[in-house]
Amino acid sequence: MATNFDIPIDRRNQFDCIKWNMYDEDVTPLWVADMDFRSPEPVIRALHERIEHGVFGYQADSPSLRSLLVERMNTRHHFNISGDQIIFMPGLVFGLYAVSRAVGNVGTGVLVNTPVYPPFLTVPKDTDRLLQKAPLASSVTDGILRYEIDFDALEAAVTPETRLFILCNPHNPVGRVYNRQELEGIAEFCLRHNLIICSDEIHCDLIYPGQEHISIATLSPEVAAHTVTLLAPSKTFNLPGFGLGLAVIENPELREAVQASVGKVHAGVNALAYTAAEAAYAEGQPWLDDLMVYLQGNRDALVDFVRENLPNIPVTRPEGTYLAWLDFSAYNLQPDAYTFFLEHARIACSGGEIFDAPNFVRINYGTTRETLMTGMNKLLAALTPAEA
Repeated sequence: MATNFDIPIDRRNQFDCIKWNMYDEDVTPLWVADMDFRSPEPVIRALHERIEHGVFGYQADSPSLRSLLVERMNTRHHFNISGDQIIFMPGLVFGLYAVSRAVGNVGTGVLVNTPVYPPFLTVPKDTDRLLQKAPLASSVTDGILRYEIDFDALEAAVTPETRLFILCNPHNPVGRVYNRQELEGIAEFCLRHNLIICSDEIHCDLIYPGQEHISIATLSPEVAAHTVTLLAPSKTFNLPGFGLGLAVIENPELREAVQASVGKVHAGVNALAYTAAEAAYAEGQPWLDDLMVYLQGNRDALVDFVRENLPNIPVTRPEGTYLAWLDFSAYNLQPDAYTFFLEHARIACSGGEIFDAPNFVRINYGTTRETLMTGMNKLLAALTPAEA
C-alpha cells in the first residue's frame, strides 16, 4: 500500500473543522462522515496550480469533468451515461431537495426506508411533502447485524399519493450494498406504483471485496426513465468541504424538471470544487485503491473488537461505506446512547435518533487505526459498569 493512512493529522483547531472542534479536546470524534486523511496528492497539486493562476471567477460548467464521469461510470460501474445527462449542483443533499421539489406536488408522498441518513427524513417536510417510512428488515447472526429490504413494509407504506422513492445504495448507516435481485424488486415496486426513484449513490466507490455496486438505473431503459441518480466525489476522495454533487438523469422531461428546481435556488458550484473533482477522477484511483485496503482493516478491527468484548451488541459488517452501525438496545443508556457515550466515554458518535433508530449509534471508522481503537476502548470502559 503506497499511501500511509496511519500518519496522524492535527485537525483540531485547524480551519474550524466541525468534526474535531465541535467537542472538547478530550473527546474522540467518530461521528460526521468526514475522513481524517489527506486527499489524493494529484488533487492537492491541481488546487495549488489553480490557486497560482490567481483569478477566481464564476464557473458554470466543466466539460472535462463531464467526460471523466462518463468514462468512469461506464468502465467502473457499467453505467452508460452521456455528458448531457449530468446536472452539477452544490452537494448531494442539495440534490435531494431539488428532486423532491421537482417530483409531485405539495402534499404528495415521499417514501424512504428506515433507518436512514437524516436528510432523507427532513427533506419531505421541508419541501411540503409527506414523509412515508418503510422500515428495513433486520436480523442478527453470530453478532453480525444485517438489513434487507422489507417489501411487505414498502407495500404497507405506499399510498396513491406517493410520487417519490428515495433509495440509499450503498446504504447509510447500515452499510448494505444491494444486490441485483434486491434492486430488481425495488424497481418492480416503483414501476408498478409509478414512482420516481431518487437513488443516492454517493458511496458507490467505497465497496469492499466480494461486493458489486449496481446503479438501479442500469437495470432497464424503463427503470432509467424513472430514475435520478445522485453522486459526488466528496466521500470517495475526502472532499466534503468543497460541496459538489451531481445528478444523472436520462429522461429529458425529468431532467428538465430537476434542472428547473436547481435553478430556482440560484446556487452554483465553486471553481475550486470543479478543479478538485477533475483531478480526483483523473488521477485519484491509486489513492482510492489504497484507501479501501485501509478501511477494510479498520472495519474488521472494529467488528472483531465488538464481537470479542461486547458480544451482546449487534454490529454491522459494512459491505460499503466507512460507517458502522451498532445496536445498544441491550443497555439502558440514559438519556440516550449518543449522550451517554459523549459524557461517560468522551467519544462523539452519531446518535440513532436522527436516523429514526433510538438505541443505535453510527461510528465513522474513516480515521487512523489508533484513533479508532482509542475510541473503541473508551467505549468499552464506559460500558463495563453498565453491563446489561
